[in-house]
Amino acid sequence: MIYLATFNWGWLVAAALLGLAMGWIAVVHRGQGWSTVTLRKFIVLVAALVAASVLQFVPSRPGYWLDLGLAMFAVYVVGCAIGSWLRHLVLARPAPAAEA
Repeated sequence: MIYLATFNWGWLVAAALLGLAMGWIAVVHRGQGWSTVTLRKFIVLVAALVAASVLQFVPSRPGYWLDLGLAMFAVYVVGCAIGSWLRHLVLARPAPAAEA
């Protein structure tokens, strides 16, 4: 993992900045979310990819790409969370006071 961070730091920073930007603008879109079934399938897919990476089922260059892709995905998701949180902090408006 240190090797990935050392030699691909530019890609990881780009993923973080893209996640930050997407987290910032994501609250503007009020679209339909994923269904529970689709979300569960996605979680199973990501868990299977992480297991394949940890157990080194994919050898050589494709395994390296898998590791890099998972690292970039994790950094992107963290960037999305931070961007959404920052937008909430910066643009949060106080609730109107209740009239007595």
